[in-house]
Amino acid sequence: MYELINIDGMAKTGRLQTVDGIIETPVFMNVATAAAIKGGVSAQDLENIGCQVALANTYHLHLRPGEDVVADFGGVAKFMNWKRPTLTDSGGFQVFSLAKLRKIKEDGVHFASHIDGRKIFMGPEESIQIQSKLAATIAMAFDECPPAKVEKSYIQDSVDRTTRWLHRSIAEIDRLNGLDVTINQNQLLFGINQGGVYNDIRVEHAKTLAELDMAGYALGGLAVGESHEEMYSVLEATVPHLPKNKPTYLMGVGTPENILEAVERGIDFFDCVLPARNGRHGHVFTKYGKLNLFNAKHERDGDPIDEECFCPACQNYSRAYIRHLLKAKEILGMRLCVLHNLHFYNHMMKDIRKAISENRFSAYKRACLENFAEKA
Repeated sequence: MYELINIDGMAKTGRLQTVDGIIETPVFMNVATAAAIKGGVSAQDLENIGCQVALANTYHLHLRPGEDVVADFGGVAKFMNWKRPTLTDSGGFQVFSLAKLRKIKEDGVHFASHIDGRKIFMGPEESIQIQSKLAATIAMAFDECPPAKVEKSYIQDSVDRTTRWLHRSIAEIDRLNGLDVTINQNQLLFGINQGGVYNDIRVEHAKTLAELDMAGYALGGLAVGESHEEMYSVLEATVPHLPKNKPTYLMGVGTPENILEAVERGIDFFDCVLPARNGRHGHVFTKYGKLNLFNAKHERDGDPIDEECFCPACQNYSRAYIRHLLKAKEILGMRLCVLHNLHFYNHMMKDIRKAISENRFSAYKRACLENFAEKA
């Protein structure tokens, strides 16, 4: 059950009650693609820095170690010793990202594994079956994620197919949740809105989704080549047609600036590889913009990454030492930067929730964007 706490303009803060615990929204979900955060970060580290939800990848876990192995351990959360909610994507994004290795048909998608080339088939039923064995708190309906800029006729056909696949996903999760052998019989399902950058298609698809009693509603197919302005336009047009009393999820986004803009337009779930990926390359976020710790000016810099941050990196190490670790290719350097970035994102979300609950989100957002523009 999703409980709205406060609405400030279009921005909203709420609480999603799940079988695995409460999710306070807006929330940033930390991307544990193969049931781990890249950069040597453990589930216990995630808990310690305030992470609420771990997101795992259905396609990648299907390839290795396989959903049956994960199921033997009681699902992905127990497999990685994570004691909070989880979300699994459907494999639909791989329909986009592995375009050269797949073929789309009405029954589903035929892949060639990017690891060893073996043939894989995944349709709505197969995706939901895998996610059920992974026992995620939240499963995503199987969809096609088309490129942002293709012919409108293709986008419309793709959206229509995604709607048909959604009905099959709903039927399959309802069937599986009714079986005694299912690990998580309370698994929630989010539907996914598609439509590229065509607002009319997006709106009609949102209206179709809103007629279904989904646990939540996601917007997919964004941050895949369109401009930020186009993405914001899609949100402004589409989100008002999704139920306000259910969580809305912008998939694969994004920068701190993107998150602030999307929250203002009614989004309250986010995920992105950006904080961990940037951290592994020595790029760290602060309230005054992003730092590149490889820059020579940090060679003798005794300051922490951010003096106001309480993450393990900032509380214990200097920029100079972390830079040295990165230059020496010591994994501790990557680990500290990833920890810092994930801490930054999760605590920014906490501040966002507080600002919305106090009806001052617009002022908070404006101050954040002004600070980011200073560039540390």
